[in-house]
Amino acid sequence: MDSPEQPQIYLITPPTIELSRFPDQLARVLDGAEIACLRLALAGHDEDTIARAADACREVAHARDVAIVLSKHVLLAQRLGLDGVHLDDGARSVRAARKELGADAIVGSFCGASSHDGMTAGENGADYVAFGPVGAASLGDGTRAGKDLFQWWSEMIEVPVVAEAGLTPELISQLAPCTDFFGIGEEIWSQDDPLAALQQLIAAMG
Repeated sequence: MDSPEQPQIYLITPPTIELSRFPDQLARVLDGAEIACLRLALAGHDEDTIARAADACREVAHARDVAIVLSKHVLLAQRLGLDGVHLDDGARSVRAARKELGADAIVGSFCGASSHDGMTAGENGADYVAFGPVGAASLGDGTRAGKDLFQWWSEMIEVPVVAEAGLTPELISQLAPCTDFFGIGEEIWSQDDPLAALQQLIAAMG
């Protein structure tokens, strides 16, 4: 059997971004590494804040042929001309989002560590399923998505899978054979040089 291709990077923005600085930082990362998709994952629900951030990030991403999806806000993603939506409630909203956004939009679903939610999300039309946290992340209730979940998924299910939250070089090395994407965000934005931090994580894929 062929060994799987190297996973791709799915970049996640910080929960708050400074518009005076972040678009330049983002451009540097997108220019320095191959990124499959960008998720705008802002905290809060202020539409004006989200819209301004989305406009700035979309411009940077689309100039480099990188798709951009918005966390949670289906209608806003559509209105702002983004490529799709990332849902964080397992399989619950996938069907409605797919119906609203149409067949061409990206619809992804975060399913914690639940293979059942992941399978249901896939059946309901999700383009990818994300599991996490895989490491010690600031989010969540202590439940982790272990290697066995990704191993099983990669062998049994065709829907692409994202490993995210709490990633370390060691975890990336372990999970690289059984995931399609690594969702990387806080692991790099908290560093002085996000691109260098990302390149270190990419190097761990082996």
